[in-house]
Amino acid sequence: MDELGRAVSAVVNDCLRVKPGEEVLVIANPATLGLGERLRGEAGRSGADAILALMGERGSHAAEPPRTLAAAMAGADVVLAPTIQSLSHTAARKAACDGGTRIATLPGVTEEMLARVMGADIAGLERKGGAIAALLDDAEEARIRCANGSDLRLGLSGRAAIPDAGRLDRPGAFGNLPCGEAFIAPLEGSCEGTLVVDGTIAGVGIPAEPVRLTVRDGRLAAASGAAGAALLELLVAHGEVATTVAELGVGTNECARLTGNVLEDEKIEGTVHVAFGASAAIGGTVQVPVHLDCVVMQPTLTIGATLVVDAGRLVI
Repeated sequence: MDELGRAVSAVVNDCLRVKPGEEVLVIANPATLGLGERLRGEAGRSGADAILALMGERGSHAAEPPRTLAAAMAGADVVLAPTIQSLSHTAARKAACDGGTRIATLPGVTEEMLARVMGADIAGLERKGGAIAALLDDAEEARIRCANGSDLRLGLSGRAAIPDAGRLDRPGAFGNLPCGEAFIAPLEGSCEGTLVVDGTIAGVGIPAEPVRLTVRDGRLAAASGAAGAALLELLVAHGEVATTVAELGVGTNECARLTGNVLEDEKIEGTVHVAFGASAAIGGTVQVPVHLDCVVMQPTLTIGATLVVDAGRLVI
């Protein structure tokens, strides 16, 4: 079996643990049809009744799928979504998980990426992700700093973190594959300060120079340079509420590297990412059809009183 075959098998059999007789729905776009067919085929070989659905690309990350597919997601035992735009932060995904469907989203995945990044130590990802999620659960605040000038505080009170380590075998489980992070929806209105982004910005790419984001009262108030202006434009197209801080995530995957594809880049061990837009699907209150992550490459992160990342080095 080649590396991609092993990765596809790991997704279906190790992460989601598809069982004979289960109904598995694979959702692909025309550009990801080949990978969709491989995932459907592997689910079928595992004894599942596997269905491949092809839909057109959405206008943005977190845009809802067609109603027909939303209903199918809720009716399936397992959903795999190798799509260009992410279904992670949609109401359809959350409703299906709330009903017991196990879902893995793979937004923007490529065959090369899946083969390489799924080669990480899954047990290690579980340990790191679980430890970070436990700290996020217990803390009232996190703070991001970096040598470029970041100093951002994020309120966490009352919010539950999610470890994304690839174990999606329980009813209602949700994760992003390739895996390797822990994340939380910060409390709306609680985030204040500056974030200087030198990694990938979803929908924009890797900026030519670091982008300075100013956050006031929990929303993105200003952004420097052409890349910052592009980020703001993508968000405010969905209303001012779309500038709300939606997520704090910490990367834990030792096989991930900077590529310009945020699906992989946000998983790089020792990075952090802050997203703006939709948060309702991960425990927040904002539901808009956009969710854009911004990656900081060498941050220092404290969660409560605990140092978790030291200048880009994961220390737990």
